[in-house]
Amino acid sequence: MTVLGHTLGFPRIGLYRELKYALEQYWRNTINQDKLLNIGKMIRIRHWGQQIKAGIDLIPVGDFAWYDHVLTTSMMLNNIPKRYYSSISNQTTNNLDILFNIARGYSKNNVNIIPSEMKKWFNTNYHYIVPEFIQDQEFKLNWTQLFDEIDEASSYYNHPIKPIILGPLTYLWIGKTKEKEFDKLSLLSPLLLVYQEILDILSKKNINWVQIDEPALVLELPNEWKQAYLYAYQKLHHNNFKILLTTYFDSIYHQLDLIEKFSIDGLHVDLVSNQKNNNILLLHEQLPKNWVLSAGIINGKNIWKTNLYYWFKQLYPIITQRKIWIGSSCSLLHSPIDLNLETNLNNNIKTWFSFALQKCSEIKMLCDTLNNRNHNNSLKINILKQHYDSVHNTRLHSDFIHNSKVQERCKNISDVPVSRQTAHHIRFKLQRKRFNLPLYPTTTIGSFPQTQDLRNLRLKFKNNQINKNHYHANLEQYIKQIITEQEKLDLDILVHGEPERNDMVEYFGEHLNGFSFTQHGWIQSYGSRCVKPPIIIGDISRTKPITQKWINYAQSLTKKPIKGILTGPVTILTWSFVREDIKRHTVALQLALSIRDEVMDLEKSGISIIQIDEPAFREGLPLKKSEQKKYLTWAIHAFKITVSSVQNDTQIHTHMCYSEFDEIMHYLLKLDADVISIEASRSDLKLLQFIQKNTEKYLNEIGPGIYDIHSTNKPSISSLVKKLNTFLKYIPKDKLWVNPDCGLKTRSWSETKHSLHNMVAAAKILRSSLNH
Repeated sequence: MTVLGHTLGFPRIGLYRELKYALEQYWRNTINQDKLLNIGKMIRIRHWGQQIKAGIDLIPVGDFAWYDHVLTTSMMLNNIPKRYYSSISNQTTNNLDILFNIARGYSKNNVNIIPSEMKKWFNTNYHYIVPEFIQDQEFKLNWTQLFDEIDEASSYYNHPIKPIILGPLTYLWIGKTKEKEFDKLSLLSPLLLVYQEILDILSKKNINWVQIDEPALVLELPNEWKQAYLYAYQKLHHNNFKILLTTYFDSIYHQLDLIEKFSIDGLHVDLVSNQKNNNILLLHEQLPKNWVLSAGIINGKNIWKTNLYYWFKQLYPIITQRKIWIGSSCSLLHSPIDLNLETNLNNNIKTWFSFALQKCSEIKMLCDTLNNRNHNNSLKINILKQHYDSVHNTRLHSDFIHNSKVQERCKNISDVPVSRQTAHHIRFKLQRKRFNLPLYPTTTIGSFPQTQDLRNLRLKFKNNQINKNHYHANLEQYIKQIITEQEKLDLDILVHGEPERNDMVEYFGEHLNGFSFTQHGWIQSYGSRCVKPPIIIGDISRTKPITQKWINYAQSLTKKPIKGILTGPVTILTWSFVREDIKRHTVALQLALSIRDEVMDLEKSGISIIQIDEPAFREGLPLKKSEQKKYLTWAIHAFKITVSSVQNDTQIHTHMCYSEFDEIMHYLLKLDADVISIEASRSDLKLLQFIQKNTEKYLNEIGPGIYDIHSTNKPSISSLVKKLNTFLKYIPKDKLWVNPDCGLKTRSWSETKHSLHNMVAAAKILRSSLNH
């Protein structure tokens, strides 16, 4: 039996972020839709060709999306929120524009519609637009993008293709009920009718395999959802092609008794995300022998080379007993595209890595070795061994990796206090006395608009086109402008605006030991938003202050308090490509000690309000609830180490966004931050309801995001007053802060000034109402 190689999807943003730039040009009306569509087509054709050239046997089709793949699924199912139909139905708006409006909001011709909620895709930094469900909702086949792209791939390449569909149960699981609560599973039967229609159309397109993604199966699901899975995958069985059910981001051993009853033809299993559960023999023994077993052994979420020889030894005993496929653990969406573009990486370090195209080659290399079992295969096996052994041996003794001083400091961690000196209710009084803030104090999350001129300035400095003095002088002018604008707006707590920072994680990585960086290692976060994660290659330490110069300069320009903004250890860990030779909690501890040094230097320099951003705190949570407590314990410990030694009247903030926090809020209280700002502009009120029920426990202050910075909508004063009054139903007035839901770097100055002006005005209206 021939071993086949495939991926679960490929990055869609383009080698040079072509899709990002095209989307942003289209949103600015500088290119038309035909141009945008042609750029998307060019990217797809190129990526299919690259995968074929790399040796992939089944190329994925349906992994391309104009914003995110969940929203694409909603459009295909005609699951469009009613507010868009009622307000846009009489205007000449096509499906693609409706898709963008759902994601980004709509504000035109006196029509102002909020965007749909955005959340993290399981435990990744990729975001999706949350499907909205109403009771007795009707679904119908609406959008033909999947079928059009199948025809497109077939017309350009005579090569087997594998359409990809997001599974119906995962789609329901990640969605939210609107208008009133009801059982989402009541929508399964009508939803399956549309899925059956989709599969019937696919059956007429010369398709042998269809990939249906069901990552929700890795969760510890309620029994009624397990039964729904059994029902669904009896209904979706098709005689004209085979179904590969794909799971990823964690193990599925706890579901094998259920899955083996499904009417499917193959199962894909992520064998790298949970190292405790990667027993390929157990899967082989329990699953039906006529099924394909797709082994996800190439890590789609990290960039290190795979130990192919290890997997060769695991797979070789069973390849004559069943059909085996080799694949990426998940979609390669979460990986940069091509390592060959990285001309600035140290050559010794570069050999350690594997990007999307190199991962395709790894899949091909292992498939070829397994398929040559009847010939003299010793040469190929030796190549497999060298592929990883050379990496392992060089890293074992590399000066880039090992720092005895860092390791010793971590061993002596018991010398570092973990908790603040006093309880929050005491700190609260001291901080109020020190800062003399009004009710509903106003602030921002940290960053201010990063104009093209500012980006060009940083690029010129990076390319040695301007000297350090010129660069710093220009940055000071940007900071002066940011302070002036904040004072005009009459914000209570100011920030320096972060003009020196390219990215909240990469910037800190550039100033810490133990990191490496890429030129083109971009991955998509959502829509046109891309990030370039740094690579943690070794032990982490800080040798000198990182932010102090700029924050102190900002403070010298104003009498109002400046809030110093730092990225927290858990977020730096989670939003980096992390080394795999030591435990994640050890890396988090090294980061925590480095950020702690920065916090202490800021405080000594006179900065009395410090924000430790942890937007990825929820993202790092294990998907299985039974495994979450261990993570939360070390993640909380890492955060507390960063701030444990500051003075009682130094105010510590933290910021979190775009995740489901209500289920772990009781753990977040243990962070003991004085103020937590949290995304709430697109979310429902579950988080606020939790706070209301736990007011006595939750003594700290909170700033729910009052408006959505990712939307083009400009909030009115009246809408913000209304939202603040809603917040006050759940939060005591002396604990409520007023702030946007995230940083402002992606917004224009006109949008920023308009929205912040209205935000401050709304806070003042509430204050004045207390005097009447």
